[in-house]
Amino acid sequence: MSKKLYGINTICTHVGEIKDKQFKGAVSPIYLSTSYEFDNVDVKRYPRYFNTPNQEFLAKKIAALEHTETAMIFGSGMAAISHMFLAFLRQGDHIVVQNTLYGGTSNFIREEFPKYGIEFTFTDSYAVTDFEAAIQSNTKLIHIETPSNPLLTVTDIKGVADLAKSKGIITTIDNTFASPINQNPIDFGIDIVMHSATKYLGGHSDITAGAVAGSSEHMDRIWNVSKNLGGSLSDMTVWMLERSMKTLALRVKAQTKNAKKLAKFLDTHDSVAQVFYPGLKSHPEHQLAKAQMHDFGAMLSFELVDGIDAMAFQRQLQLIKSSMSLAGVESTMLLPSETSHSLLTQAQRDAVGISNRLIRFSVGIETFKDLKYDIEQAIIATKPEAALTN
Repeated sequence: MSKKLYGINTICTHVGEIKDKQFKGAVSPIYLSTSYEFDNVDVKRYPRYFNTPNQEFLAKKIAALEHTETAMIFGSGMAAISHMFLAFLRQGDHIVVQNTLYGGTSNFIREEFPKYGIEFTFTDSYAVTDFEAAIQSNTKLIHIETPSNPLLTVTDIKGVADLAKSKGIITTIDNTFASPINQNPIDFGIDIVMHSATKYLGGHSDITAGAVAGSSEHMDRIWNVSKNLGGSLSDMTVWMLERSMKTLALRVKAQTKNAKKLAKFLDTHDSVAQVFYPGLKSHPEHQLAKAQMHDFGAMLSFELVDGIDAMAFQRQLQLIKSSMSLAGVESTMLLPSETSHSLLTQAQRDAVGISNRLIRFSVGIETFKDLKYDIEQAIIATKPEAALTN
């Protein structure tokens, strides 16, 4: 089944499904075996080799969605990104890393790379010139994240890819926030795309997984490292992920539609100091986002005005969950300073603009007016004057 012949919903539904030739079932069968025949077979299957039937076929769906030759599924997003890095970096190498990105990635680089003798530089900002200024003679990889977690900064994907190619440097991107529905970095020259599949690919807050997609050449390098490190995923979870991805486009488009409305609502609210969302015309990279994204995504962040406590506000929410993680069908909010970026020091958070008042909002598929009402009532209940009347 060629990815070029089908629309996005058809790819989500049908590419990468396993045909049940025995019983003609409508969904892919699950192959839970950890032991497969080795004699007189073309492929020697083993879970740690990332090639059991469910792993192999789901990789086809992810590759089709990200316009790559192949893909691999891992036990978590951090397993995916760490295996990806270690496939291309060795002692004495140098990596340039965007300064605004997921705190777990930043912490992994700061904590683990010194043990391997891998050098790293975080950019001063996220313009192409910042990446160029950070490149050294031993730079082997540039890693970006756009839109970024949690400030929704937008990096020029093609600009960074072109810069790297001119110097023979590999590029990788965390495409979790956009999802392949809203952004395909390979089309702009990026070499390797990764996802925390726990988020939009899974979409129901019941799966932990990661994914990496790229050319066969690049993925062979990742496989050679990954089969030794053992970060593969159970086939039951792989099956659940394939099932969930059938509705990926439907979910993400509905979430994005809600996010655009809620960003505009929050941007004009007198109790909101600032909104971070690339779909707003006031966003500094709005035009860039329009040029490289299919749509603006379902993630946004905002800060309430002084006097309204961010945590107290979340405790008043009745519909939106004050909850860890993101991208489920249900709307959630959290404080990055207490969760996704808590491993960074206060100084490191301050340096990239993550205040203790910043709220990250993962918009779900609920009815817009219900989400709007929930935010309104929580703000009213949290305002200082509300405390005086209680």
